[in-house]
Amino acid sequence: MNIKKARGILGLAGAVAGAAGAFSGFRNARAKNDKLALANAIASIVVALTGAALAVRALRKDDLA
Repeated sequence: MNIKKARGILGLAGAVAGAAGAFSGFRNARAKNDKLALANAIASIVVALTGAALAVRALRKDDLA
């Protein structure tokens, strides 16, 4: 396994962990009806999805090269 592939896999794992935390925050914010926490959770979910997309793209580029 090369360094780029390992970096991509770690990036994907980090994005999954971030998404899990973001969804937990989302559930808590909805339960408490806290609009500011809800906005923060939604932004965190978007960040996690973007990170996952970047990691997947890096893994695909490595496979094609």
